[in-house]
Amino acid sequence: MKGSIFIVSAPSGAGKTTLCKRLTEVMPRIVHSISYTTRQAREGEVDGRDYFFVDESRFMKMVGAGEFLEWAEVHGNLYGTSRTRLFETVQEGIDVILDIDTQGAAQIRQKGIDATFIFVLPPSMDILKERLSSRRTDSEDVIARRLEKAREEIGDYRLYDYVIVNDRLDVALNELGSVVLSKRLHISRVDHGWIKETFGLEGDAL
Repeated sequence: MKGSIFIVSAPSGAGKTTLCKRLTEVMPRIVHSISYTTRQAREGEVDGRDYFFVDESRFMKMVGAGEFLEWAEVHGNLYGTSRTRLFETVQEGIDVILDIDTQGAAQIRQKGIDATFIFVLPPSMDILKERLSSRRTDSEDVIARRLEKAREEIGDYRLYDYVIVNDRLDVALNELGSVVLSKRLHISRVDHGWIKETFGLEGDAL
């Protein structure tokens, strides 16, 4: 049986990447999709683990070759999801969770790809500003632009299947895991052949 695709979007600083990475550490058979990006690596980030860091020339060549399932410009940098890597993983029966912005999520939605869409909210704009400031990687001007963009992105929350408020990381992580489990237990994922054989059901009972 194929794996499922989970799309997680949130404004910058809401904690979507941390949630996705933590989930793959505690839940089996789910991996975090690694995006390609043109932005510079932050302190502690590793190429191939956090992102695939490439220059803009290579990124646009990949766009031209149709290698991205979705891609978008976010805060002046380009981000994209490898089509091949994603579908190969799903075909192996492994779930994939993507943390991508609302532009990328919209592209996947418009293509009619079967996925579960989850939006992560911060508890408030004040707390979001605190989280962005605590990174100590952006200037006040950049933080102000990120907050302005956040309000635009939050306006799209109704387009998603689930909404999680990331106030406490442990609670939000449990809620995200619950969404994944509910998808795995859905009737559309049941092995009907196994049930018929195991319980001696006949004909069109299932």
